[in-house]
Amino acid sequence: MAQVLHDSLRKKGVGGFDKSEENLMKQLYIDNLPKHIALIMDGNGRWAQKRKMPRNVGHKYGAEALKKIVMFCNEINIQILSVYAFSTENWRRPKTEVDMLMKLLIEYLQREIDLLNRNNIRLEVSGDMEYLPVEVRSAVQKGKEVSKFNTGLILNVALNYGGRDEIARAARQIAEKVKNGEYNIQEIDKTLMEKHLYTSSLGDPELLIRTSGERRLSNFLLWQLAYTELFFTDILWPDFDRIHLLEALCSYQKRERRFGGI
Repeated sequence: MAQVLHDSLRKKGVGGFDKSEENLMKQLYIDNLPKHIALIMDGNGRWAQKRKMPRNVGHKYGAEALKKIVMFCNEINIQILSVYAFSTENWRRPKTEVDMLMKLLIEYLQREIDLLNRNNIRLEVSGDMEYLPVEVRSAVQKGKEVSKFNTGLILNVALNYGGRDEIARAARQIAEKVKNGEYNIQEIDKTLMEKHLYTSSLGDPELLIRTSGERRLSNFLLWQLAYTELFFTDILWPDFDRIHLLEALCSYQKRERRFGGI
């Protein structure tokens, strides 16, 4: 008989769950959990505004929500968690907010890398690092270096990332190699394209979760999400907790994934 998540965690001595969480975990089979989850963490600003707080407070609470979800994904043996931290379009926000987001990112990486490392979590980054502040690049590089031999959850942070830019970048790299004689045109197929994506070693997500009630991809992992199951929730990101992730996983396990077949 397939093992349910609740029994698996109990055997490992992982506890501290309320009754609602336990009931959902009893419905989840560990052999049918997604290997790779993608997250669009939306709603930090609206969460703060609802409480008459500055937007930066929402982002700080959002960082705490991410920490909880990362730890829980690691506990339930999710292999990869890809999170949309800063898009190529986010540069259009007010400079004060962009500067604050960069500062918060540096603080998060510096503060949490020891925790990630102790829990065998590996940090990866997808996106164009060239245009990020040098302090951000330094913190990212240190985090990747410290955690590079870890074998647990891969936390893939999308920074200065845009799906269309990623596909255009892959096309440019392939065109350059065709020009140099490394490839011929007949070799260009989806496998070759995937080889040149930021996520070439990670594979496609089976499940995408977006918070805050918005129902769009916002230029995130456009190639990779071709057959991904989508889950949208009205919960604002700082309020997103284990119970909401478990609800998304239950929805995922009820779906039949046919990939265009019957």
